[in-house]
Amino acid sequence: MKELLKFFKGYRLQSVLAPLFKMAEATLELLVPLIVKDMIDAGIANGDPRLLAARAGLLVLMALVGLGFSLTAQFFSAKTAVGVSTALRGELFRRVTALSYPDIDRLGTSNLITRLTSDVNQIQNGVNLTLRLLLRSPFVVLGAVVMAFQVDAYTARVFAGAVPVLSVVIAAVMFGTMPLYKQVQKRLDAVTKAVRENLNGVRVLRAFAKEDEEIRGFGEKNGAFTAAAFRAGRVSALMNPLTYVLINLAVVLLIRLGALRVNEGLLTQGAVVAQYNYMSQILVELVKLASLIVTVSRALASAGRVQEVLRVTPSIACPETGAEPDFSAPAVEFRNVSLRYGENSEDSLSEISFSAQPGEKIGLIGATGSGKTSVINLIPRFYDATAGEVYVFGHDVRSYSAETLSSLVAVVPQKAVLFAGTIRENLLWGDPSADDAALADAVRRSQSENIIENKEGGLDAAVEQNGRNLSGGQRQRLTIARALVRQAPILILDDAAAALDAATEKALRTALSTLDPRPCVFVVSQRSTAVADCDKILVTADGRLTGCGTHAELLEQNETYRYIYDCEMRGNAHA
Repeated sequence: MKELLKFFKGYRLQSVLAPLFKMAEATLELLVPLIVKDMIDAGIANGDPRLLAARAGLLVLMALVGLGFSLTAQFFSAKTAVGVSTALRGELFRRVTALSYPDIDRLGTSNLITRLTSDVNQIQNGVNLTLRLLLRSPFVVLGAVVMAFQVDAYTARVFAGAVPVLSVVIAAVMFGTMPLYKQVQKRLDAVTKAVRENLNGVRVLRAFAKEDEEIRGFGEKNGAFTAAAFRAGRVSALMNPLTYVLINLAVVLLIRLGALRVNEGLLTQGAVVAQYNYMSQILVELVKLASLIVTVSRALASAGRVQEVLRVTPSIACPETGAEPDFSAPAVEFRNVSLRYGENSEDSLSEISFSAQPGEKIGLIGATGSGKTSVINLIPRFYDATAGEVYVFGHDVRSYSAETLSSLVAVVPQKAVLFAGTIRENLLWGDPSADDAALADAVRRSQSENIIENKEGGLDAAVEQNGRNLSGGQRQRLTIARALVRQAPILILDDAAAALDAATEKALRTALSTLDPRPCVFVVSQRSTAVADCDKILVTADGRLTGCGTHAELLEQNETYRYIYDCEMRGNAHA
C-alpha cells in the first residue's frame, strides 16, 4: 500500500493527533472502573456521602473532558479521510486521463468509474474509522487487561485467556472477508457497466422494445452482485455472535471466580464490579473492532483495486521535449505499417504504405471493418503501430511530445462528443486562445451558423452533457468547428459528415477547400461521393491497402472502389 501512503503527506499531523486524542479519551475510560470501585468500597461501605459526591463529580468532569477529546479526534480523522480521498480521486482522474486508448480498452470504462467512485468512498470510510478506532480499541482491550491484573491477578487470568481467543477469531474473519469484498467490487463493476450501457443507449433500447430483456439482464448482474455481498456479509456476520459468546462465557467465569473470592474475603465487591466493567469495556471495544474490521476489509479490497490503476504505466509514452516538425517533408507517411489491438488478436492492418503531402486532400474508403479508422488512429498516435513506422512532417510520431503532436493534428471522431458548458467553451477546446473572429470563421466553414443564430445566447448558449440538447447533425457540425479552431496542419474527418444532408455536406467540402493555409485533410467515408474530389483516394479491404489513386483512376483500376460507386449510383437511381 506504499502508493497510497503518499496521499497522507499533507495530513501527517492530523493522522497522529486523531488517534492520540482517542487514546487520551480511552485512558479516562480505563480509570472509570477504579473510581466506581472506590465509590463502592469506600463511599457506600462506609456511608460517606461526601466521597460519593466527589467521585460522582469527578466522573462527570471526566465524561466532559472525554467528550472533548472524542470530538477533536473525530474532527482530525474526518479531515484526514476527506483530504486523502480528495487527493486520491484527483490523482486517479489524472492517471485515467493520461492512459492511452489501449489501456482504457483493457481496463474498461465502467471499471474505472467504479474505482473512481465506490472504491475511493470505501477507502475514505476505512481511513476515517481506522484513525478513530484502530489504535483505540486494541489500546482499551490491552489496557483493560492490565488494569484487571492491577485489581486482582487471580480473576484477571480470565482476561488473559479470553483476549488471545478473541484475537484469533477477529483475524480469521478479517482475512476471510478481504477476498470476498474484492469479488463484491468486481460484481459492482458489472452492474455499473450495465447501467451505463442502458442509459447511453436508452433510445435504441426503446426503439427495439428491449426493455424487458435488458431488465432481466440487469437483474442477473444485480443478483450476482447481491449474492457476492451476501457471501461476504455472512462471513462478516460471524464476528459479533462469536465475540459475544466468548465474552459472555468469560463474564460468567469471571463472576463465578469473583464471587468465590469475595466469599473467602480475598476480594472486595467493588473489585468484582471493576473487573466486570473492564470485561464490558473489552466487549464494547471488540464490537467496535468487529465493525471496523468489516469496513477496513472492504477498504483494503478497494485500495488494492485503486492501486492497480495507480501502478498502470501508460503503454504509449511521449517524450517531454521531442522532435520539431519539418514542414517541407510529407505531412503523413506510412512505411509498411501493421496494427494489432490485442496480443492474441489478428492484425487489423497489414503492411500499409502511403504518403500524403502538405495541403493534399486524402480520401479513405472501404467497407465497414476494413481498417479505415485504424489507419487514421495511428496519425495522432491514439495507438502505436505493431510493426512499421508512421511519420508526420519528417519524424516518427513516437519522437514528438504529446503537446507538439496534438498541435499538428486535429481530429473529428466518428462519434460527435460535446461537453456540458457552452458552445464557446466547447469550441475553445480546439484553441483556448482563439478570439471571436477565429470562432466565427470556424462556425461559418462548418456550416454551424444557423445553430448559433437559433440559440439564445449565440456562442454562449448552453450545451448539456453529451450535447443532448442538440441534434446529431448539429453536434457533428460543432465538432468540425472545434477541430477547425485548432488550425492544425493535418485535419482528420472520420466519417464526420455522416449525419449531414447532401447539400450541407457539399457546402462543407467547398468551405474546407478554401482554408488558408490549406491543411492536409483526411476524409474517411464509406461513400464514394464524399471522397470523389480528393487528390488521392486510399481503398482499404480486410486491413490492407488495395488501391490508391484519383476517383477516375480507381473507377478504371480498382474493383472494390468501382463496386462501392456502382452500389451508390444504383441506390441514387432507385431513390
